[in-house]
Amino acid sequence: MSNLTRRTITGIFLVLLIIFSLVISRYAFSGFFLVITILGLWEFYTLLEKVNIRPNKVLGTIAGAFLFISNALIALELAPLEILLVNFLLVFLVFLLELYRNIPNPFTNVAFTFFGLLYVAVPFALLNYFPNPGFEAGTYNYKIVLGFFFMIWVNDSGAYLVGTTFGKNKLFERVSPKKTWEGTSGGGILCLITVWIIGVHYTEISKFNWFIIGCIVIVLNTYGDLFESMLKRSINTKDSGNLLPGHGGILDRFDGFLMATPFVFVYLLIIS
Repeated sequence: MSNLTRRTITGIFLVLLIIFSLVISRYAFSGFFLVITILGLWEFYTLLEKVNIRPNKVLGTIAGAFLFISNALIALELAPLEILLVNFLLVFLVFLLELYRNIPNPFTNVAFTFFGLLYVAVPFALLNYFPNPGFEAGTYNYKIVLGFFFMIWVNDSGAYLVGTTFGKNKLFERVSPKKTWEGTSGGGILCLITVWIIGVHYTEISKFNWFIIGCIVIVLNTYGDLFESMLKRSINTKDSGNLLPGHGGILDRFDGFLMATPFVFVYLLIIS
Protein backbone atom coordinates (compact mmCIF):
# COMPACT_ATOMS: atom_id res chain seq x y z
CA MET A 1 0.00 0.00 0.00
CA SER A 2 1.44 3.39 -1.01
CA ASN A 3 1.99 6.17 1.48
CA LEU A 4 -0.65 8.30 -0.27
CA THR A 5 -3.21 5.50 0.11
CA ARG A 6 -2.42 5.05 3.81
CA ARG A 7 -2.53 8.82 4.28
CA THR A 8 -5.92 9.06 2.56
CA ILE A 9 -7.51 6.18 4.50
CA THR A 10 -6.22 7.46 7.83
CA GLY A 11 -7.30 11.01 7.00
CA ILE A 12 -10.82 9.96 6.07
CA PHE A 13 -11.15 7.85 9.22
CA LEU A 14 -9.97 10.71 11.45
CA VAL A 15 -12.24 13.23 9.72
CA LEU A 16 -15.25 10.94 10.21
CA LEU A 17 -14.39 10.49 13.90
CA ILE A 18 -14.17 14.24 14.44
CA ILE A 19 -17.43 14.92 12.57
CA PHE A 20 -19.22 12.12 14.44
CA SER A 21 -18.03 13.36 17.83
CA LEU A 22 -19.12 16.91 16.96
CA VAL A 23 -22.56 16.01 15.68
CA ILE A 24 -23.57 13.36 18.20
CA SER A 25 -23.27 15.61 21.29
CA ARG A 26 -21.10 18.20 22.98
CA TYR A 27 -20.08 15.57 25.54
CA ALA A 28 -18.79 13.24 22.84
CA PHE A 29 -16.95 16.18 21.28
CA SER A 30 -15.19 17.06 24.55
CA GLY A 31 -14.49 13.40 25.36
CA PHE A 32 -12.91 12.74 21.98
CA PHE A 33 -10.61 15.73 22.15
CA LEU A 34 -9.66 14.93 25.74
CA VAL A 35 -8.24 11.66 24.40
CA ILE A 36 -6.46 13.53 21.60
CA THR A 37 -5.00 15.98 24.14
CA ILE A 38 -3.62 13.17 26.30
CA LEU A 39 -2.15 11.32 23.31
CA GLY A 40 -0.65 14.53 21.92
CA LEU A 41 0.99 15.50 25.20
CA TRP A 42 2.44 12.05 25.78
CA GLU A 43 3.75 12.02 22.22
CA PHE A 44 5.34 15.45 22.66
CA TYR A 45 7.10 14.50 25.89
CA THR A 46 8.26 11.18 24.41
CA LEU A 47 9.68 13.07 21.43
CA LEU A 48 11.82 15.22 23.71
CA GLU A 49 13.37 12.18 25.34
CA LYS A 50 15.16 11.46 22.08
CA VAL A 51 17.45 14.41 22.81
CA ASN A 52 17.87 13.64 26.53
CA ILE A 53 15.30 16.14 27.73
CA ARG A 54 13.32 14.59 30.57
CA PRO A 55 10.04 16.47 31.09
CA ASN A 56 7.71 15.18 33.77
CA LYS A 57 5.61 13.09 31.40
CA VAL A 58 3.11 11.81 33.94
CA LEU A 59 2.43 15.05 35.80
CA GLY A 60 2.58 17.09 32.58
CA THR A 61 0.02 14.83 30.94
CA ILE A 62 -2.22 14.89 34.02
CA ALA A 63 -1.96 18.69 34.20
CA GLY A 64 -2.77 18.98 30.49
CA ALA A 65 -5.72 16.62 30.82
CA PHE A 66 -7.11 18.60 33.73
CA LEU A 67 -6.57 21.87 31.86
CA PHE A 68 -8.74 20.44 29.09
CA ILE A 69 -11.31 18.97 31.50
CA SER A 70 -11.67 22.16 33.54
CA ASN A 71 -12.30 24.25 30.43
CA ALA A 72 -14.66 21.60 29.05
CA LEU A 73 -16.71 21.64 32.28
CA ILE A 74 -17.01 25.42 32.06
CA ALA A 75 -18.00 25.27 28.39
CA LEU A 76 -20.53 22.54 29.20
CA GLU A 77 -21.93 24.71 32.01
CA LEU A 78 -21.12 22.03 34.58
CA ALA A 79 -18.61 23.98 36.69
CA PRO A 80 -17.88 27.59 37.66
CA LEU A 81 -14.86 29.57 36.48
CA GLU A 82 -13.17 28.97 39.84
CA ILE A 83 -12.30 25.43 38.78
CA LEU A 84 -9.55 26.92 36.62
CA LEU A 85 -7.65 27.79 39.81
CA VAL A 86 -6.81 24.12 40.29
CA ASN A 87 -4.59 24.40 37.22
CA PHE A 88 -2.28 26.78 39.10
CA LEU A 89 -1.78 24.15 41.80
CA LEU A 90 -0.84 21.52 39.23
CA VAL A 91 1.64 23.94 37.64
CA PHE A 92 3.43 24.50 40.94
CA LEU A 93 3.47 20.75 41.60
CA VAL A 94 5.81 20.49 38.61
CA PHE A 95 8.31 22.67 40.51
CA LEU A 96 7.97 20.67 43.70
CA LEU A 97 8.22 17.21 42.19
CA GLU A 98 11.27 18.15 40.13
CA LEU A 99 13.15 18.45 43.44
CA TYR A 100 12.70 14.72 43.99
CA ARG A 101 13.35 13.43 40.49
CA ASN A 102 17.13 13.79 40.84
CA ILE A 103 17.90 13.83 37.12
CA PRO A 104 20.13 16.18 35.06
CA ASN A 105 19.03 19.61 33.81
CA PRO A 106 16.03 20.09 36.13
CA PHE A 107 15.15 23.58 34.88
CA THR A 108 15.23 22.43 31.27
CA ASN A 109 12.91 19.59 32.23
CA VAL A 110 10.51 21.96 34.00
CA ALA A 111 10.56 24.42 31.08
CA PHE A 112 9.71 21.75 28.52
CA THR A 113 7.00 20.30 30.76
CA PHE A 114 5.35 23.74 30.71
CA PHE A 115 6.01 24.15 27.01
CA GLY A 116 4.05 20.97 26.32
CA LEU A 117 1.08 22.40 28.22
CA LEU A 118 1.25 25.67 26.30
CA TYR A 119 1.86 24.15 22.88
CA VAL A 120 -0.49 21.15 23.03
CA ALA A 121 -2.98 21.37 25.89
CA VAL A 122 -3.97 25.05 25.67
CA PRO A 123 -5.17 25.00 22.02
CA PHE A 124 -7.24 21.86 22.59
CA ALA A 125 -8.67 23.34 25.79
CA LEU A 126 -9.69 26.52 23.95
CA LEU A 127 -11.49 24.45 21.31
CA ASN A 128 -14.16 23.70 23.94
CA TYR A 129 -15.45 27.27 23.61
CA PHE A 130 -15.80 27.31 19.82
CA PRO A 131 -19.39 25.94 19.79
CA ASN A 132 -20.46 28.76 22.11
CA PRO A 133 -18.04 31.71 21.88
CA GLY A 134 -20.69 34.09 23.22
CA PHE A 135 -21.13 32.00 26.40
CA GLU A 136 -24.90 31.81 25.93
CA ALA A 137 -26.65 29.32 28.23
CA GLY A 138 -27.67 26.07 26.55
CA THR A 139 -25.94 26.86 23.24
CA TYR A 140 -23.99 24.27 21.27
CA ASN A 141 -23.25 25.26 17.68
CA TYR A 142 -21.04 22.56 16.25
CA LYS A 143 -21.09 24.18 12.79
CA ILE A 144 -18.56 26.80 13.92
CA VAL A 145 -16.11 24.05 14.90
CA LEU A 146 -16.87 22.04 11.79
CA GLY A 147 -16.33 25.04 9.53
CA PHE A 148 -13.00 25.70 11.23
CA PHE A 149 -11.89 22.11 10.70
CA PHE A 150 -13.07 22.08 7.08
CA MET A 151 -10.79 25.05 6.42
CA ILE A 152 -7.80 23.34 8.04
CA TRP A 153 -8.41 20.05 6.24
CA VAL A 154 -8.79 21.67 2.82
CA ASN A 155 -5.80 23.93 3.39
CA ASP A 156 -3.64 20.96 4.44
CA SER A 157 -4.80 18.61 1.69
CA GLY A 158 -4.67 21.27 -1.00
CA ALA A 159 -1.15 22.31 -0.04
CA TYR A 160 -0.01 18.67 -0.05
CA LEU A 161 -1.58 17.75 -3.40
CA VAL A 162 -0.68 20.96 -5.24
CA GLY A 163 2.80 20.99 -3.73
CA THR A 164 3.62 17.40 -4.66
CA THR A 165 2.29 17.96 -8.21
CA PHE A 166 3.50 21.45 -9.10
CA GLY A 167 5.81 22.52 -6.29
CA LYS A 168 9.20 23.96 -7.33
CA ASN A 169 9.94 27.10 -5.31
CA LYS A 170 10.79 26.41 -1.68
CA LEU A 171 8.79 28.28 0.94
CA PHE A 172 11.13 27.89 3.92
CA GLU A 173 13.78 25.36 2.94
CA ARG A 174 15.85 25.67 6.13
CA VAL A 175 12.92 24.43 8.20
CA SER A 176 10.80 22.41 5.76
CA PRO A 177 12.56 21.39 2.52
CA LYS A 178 9.44 19.92 0.91
CA LYS A 179 7.05 22.83 1.48
CA THR A 180 6.71 25.09 -1.57
CA TRP A 181 5.10 28.39 -2.49
CA GLU A 182 2.99 26.60 -5.09
CA GLY A 183 1.60 24.18 -2.50
CA THR A 184 0.98 26.91 0.05
CA SER A 185 -0.77 29.10 -2.55
CA GLY A 186 -2.85 26.20 -3.85
CA GLY A 187 -3.93 25.25 -0.34
CA GLY A 188 -4.82 28.87 0.39
CA ILE A 189 -6.93 29.27 -2.75
CA LEU A 190 -8.83 26.04 -2.10
CA CYS A 191 -9.33 27.11 1.50
CA LEU A 192 -10.87 30.42 0.39
CA ILE A 193 -13.24 28.55 -1.94
CA THR A 194 -14.21 26.41 1.04
CA VAL A 195 -14.73 29.56 3.11
CA TRP A 196 -17.23 30.84 0.53
CA ILE A 197 -19.16 27.55 0.60
CA ILE A 198 -19.16 27.54 4.42
CA GLY A 199 -20.38 31.15 4.49
CA VAL A 200 -23.34 30.21 2.29
CA HIS A 201 -24.45 27.22 4.37
CA TYR A 202 -23.27 28.05 7.90
CA THR A 203 -24.92 31.38 8.65
CA GLU A 204 -24.30 31.41 12.40
CA ILE A 205 -21.60 34.00 11.73
CA SER A 206 -21.36 36.37 8.77
CA LYS A 207 -19.57 35.65 5.50
CA PHE A 208 -17.12 38.43 6.28
CA ASN A 209 -16.20 36.83 9.63
CA TRP A 210 -15.82 33.43 7.97
CA PHE A 211 -13.47 35.10 5.48
CA ILE A 212 -11.35 36.57 8.28
CA ILE A 213 -11.22 33.20 10.04
CA GLY A 214 -10.22 31.60 6.74
CA CYS A 215 -7.35 34.07 6.34
CA ILE A 216 -6.22 33.34 9.90
CA VAL A 217 -6.28 29.61 9.14
CA ILE A 218 -4.32 29.97 5.89
CA VAL A 219 -1.52 31.93 7.58
CA LEU A 220 -1.35 30.27 10.99
CA ASN A 221 -1.96 26.73 9.72
CA THR A 222 1.12 27.15 7.53
CA TYR A 223 3.18 28.57 10.37
CA GLY A 224 2.04 25.75 12.63
CA ASP A 225 3.30 23.23 10.09
CA LEU A 226 6.61 25.07 9.83
CA PHE A 227 6.99 25.28 13.61
CA GLU A 228 6.44 21.56 14.04
CA SER A 229 8.92 20.89 11.23
CA MET A 230 11.46 23.01 13.09
CA LEU A 231 10.76 21.03 16.25
CA LYS A 232 11.28 17.70 14.48
CA ARG A 233 14.46 18.89 12.75
CA SER A 234 15.90 20.02 16.06
CA ILE A 235 15.27 16.52 17.39
CA ASN A 236 16.40 14.91 14.12
CA THR A 237 13.24 12.88 13.57
CA LYS A 238 10.92 12.56 10.59
CA ASP A 239 7.58 12.09 12.37
CA SER A 240 6.35 13.00 15.83
CA GLY A 241 4.96 9.48 16.24
CA ASN A 242 3.47 6.52 14.37
CA LEU A 243 -0.08 6.44 15.67
CA LEU A 244 -1.60 7.63 12.36
CA PRO A 245 -0.39 5.64 9.33
CA GLY A 246 0.63 7.91 6.47
CA HIS A 247 0.57 10.98 8.70
CA GLY A 248 2.86 10.14 11.60
CA GLY A 249 1.67 11.16 15.03
CA ILE A 250 -0.94 13.38 16.63
CA LEU A 251 1.32 16.43 16.39
CA ASP A 252 1.89 15.77 12.67
CA ARG A 253 -1.85 15.79 12.06
CA PHE A 254 -2.77 18.72 14.31
CA ASP A 255 0.33 20.92 13.89
CA GLY A 256 -1.45 23.73 12.03
CA PHE A 257 -4.48 23.44 14.29
CA LEU A 258 -2.35 24.04 17.38
CA MET A 259 -1.12 27.36 16.02
CA ALA A 260 -4.37 28.58 14.45
CA THR A 261 -6.75 27.76 17.30
CA PRO A 262 -5.72 30.47 19.81
CA PHE A 263 -5.94 33.17 17.13
CA VAL A 264 -9.36 32.02 15.90
CA PHE A 265 -10.54 31.74 19.52
CA VAL A 266 -9.62 35.37 20.20
CA TYR A 267 -11.35 36.48 17.01
CA LEU A 268 -14.51 34.57 17.93
CA LEU A 269 -14.52 36.26 21.33
CA ILE A 270 -14.20 39.67 19.67
CA ILE A 271 -17.14 39.16 17.30
CA SER A 272 -19.43 37.37 19.79
